[in-house]
Parts: sequence; C-alpha cells; structure tokens
Amino acid sequence: MTKDWYPVIDYSKCKGCMTCFKFCPHGVYGTKDEKPVVANPGACIDMCRGCEKICPEKAITHHSG
Repeated sequence: MTKDWYPVIDYSKCKGCMTCFKFCPHGVYGTKDEKPVVANPGACIDMCRGCEKICPEKAITHHSG
C-alpha cells in the first residue's frame, strides 16, 4: 500500500450523503460537520476506486503521486 493513492473529495459537489463513509471497509473516511472527510488516507487500497464509483454526485477522485 502506498501513501500516494487516496481519495480526494470535491466539496463543491459533495452533498454529504455519506455513501463513501458507509461503503469503505478500510476505515479511510471519517466525518466532520456532517460530511465525509479522508481521515486515514494511508488505509486506502492501491487502485481501489470503489467509493469513486458509487458516489452519486461524482465528488470523489483519487490522487496518485
């Protein structure tokens, strides 16, 4: 696992539905002000795009160093 792969949330699109938070089995997400935050980016699995694919607002992309 690399620290160079992690989700990035575009808060101009995010509606706070928490789908990503509920979906991720790796504990990448936390919450702040009723919105998801990337609390543990190092836990993200390389090349997993599960949360990006299920985000109804298309608010998640992944950073790869």
